[in-house]
Amino acid sequence: MANIFKRDATIHEFDWENLGDIKAGREDLGEDMPVLVYRLMQFTMLDILTKDFGPDKANEYFRRAGFLAGSEFAKHVLDLSVDFNAFLADLTKALADNKIGILRMEAIDPDTGNLVLTVGQDLDCSGLPITNETVCNYDEGFISGILNAYTGKKYDVREIDCWASGDRVCRFNVSVE
Repeated sequence: MANIFKRDATIHEFDWENLGDIKAGREDLGEDMPVLVYRLMQFTMLDILTKDFGPDKANEYFRRAGFLAGSEFAKHVLDLSVDFNAFLADLTKALADNKIGILRMEAIDPDTGNLVLTVGQDLDCSGLPITNETVCNYDEGFISGILNAYTGKKYDVREIDCWASGDRVCRFNVSVE
């Protein structure tokens, strides 16, 4: 495992192994943590990035981080060798098991590969105050990264409905680039 704390400051590469042995390290507290703590980390990070770089750049960084996380999640948690229906079932189960959200496919265009997906009880936004905006930029990248790892294709994922926009699920248009 690479030393994640004493590297060249210009080189920061994510490595799944750097997540460590969570079960061994948290034998009393376990692997779960409250959504409050996750959101506290995420929203304070977004606040700092927005102040330093502006909202568009901050959201871009969150999409890029989500893409990397989704790619790694897919490679280490999902079976990438199965057909699409089995993959979707595996993904749905993995998202629920990891308490990320409840995935549903609303539509698929078999000719283009474009999808409409919803995620209910989303880790990032369910229960947020209504601000009439979509806020799940990280999730856009996460979904894109998962699908890229599975298909090898690039996807543009855009949230069109969100808890923060007044909906009760996050809805994503997913299109092959």
